[in-house]
Parts: sequence; C-alpha cells; structure tokens
Amino acid sequence: MATLRLEIVTPEATAYSEDVEMVTLPGSEGEFGVYPHHVPLLTILKPGELRVMKNGRDTWLAVGEGFIEVTPERVSVLTDVALGAERIDESAAEQAVARAQAAMKEDLTGEEVAAIQASLQKALAQLHVKRRRHHS
Repeated sequence: MATLRLEIVTPEATAYSEDVEMVTLPGSEGEFGVYPHHVPLLTILKPGELRVMKNGRDTWLAVGEGFIEVTPERVSVLTDVALGAERIDESAAEQAVARAQAAMKEDLTGEEVAAIQASLQKALAQLHVKRRRHHS
C-alpha cells in the first residue's frame, strides 16, 4: 500500500514524523483528507483535530494554528502546538475553555476576539482528542 510522509513540526520539536496511509487536517476552508499522490497544496492550518491513519488505525492529535504543505509524497505541518491524547491535561484544557468563554463577555477589539477564539478552538480540540480516547 502506498504511503506518504507526515511531518508535524512545532517550535519545540518535531512532534510527528512517520509514513502514514492518510491524514485528515483542519484547513482554512474546512477539514480535508490527504492520500498518497495528492496534488501539491499550500494552505493554512486551523486549530482543531488532525487524524492520522497508519496500519489501518486512527490516531488523533490536537493542533493549533499554522501552515500545511502537501506534495504527492509528503505532508508537512508547521504549527504552534500538536498534542496526542496522552500529553493533554484535561483539567487545564477545561480551565482554558472557561477563561476564553469568560473573556468573550468583555468589551473587546476584533483582534482580541480573534485571539480568544483561536485559544478556545485549541482548548476544545484538546478536550475532543482526550475524550475521544476515553470513549473509543
């Protein structure tokens, strides 16, 4: 079976670097899947859940904002955060959601609203990934 190389890089380290069968990413225009031999693409990564299919099994990562480059053989993701379920602190993510929801009630500029919404999306993605593991 054909594979493609998935590399996810954060400012701290390479978070993931393996050959996979397929990856589903939260892009600027919505969620999209990439299989081997995909057409070249450069797009924006939105905070959300990234799904990796390898050896017929799905793995989920919570990702933040960044960029995605797709070639026929590779998917490169540059992001500010990429966490597997085992690295997610559920109570910290719940607190981040509560802080963001409280902050949204304040009188904010458009830029502040955008920043708070991005942090809310990251925290919600972490909770979804963490809780998916408990229920699957």
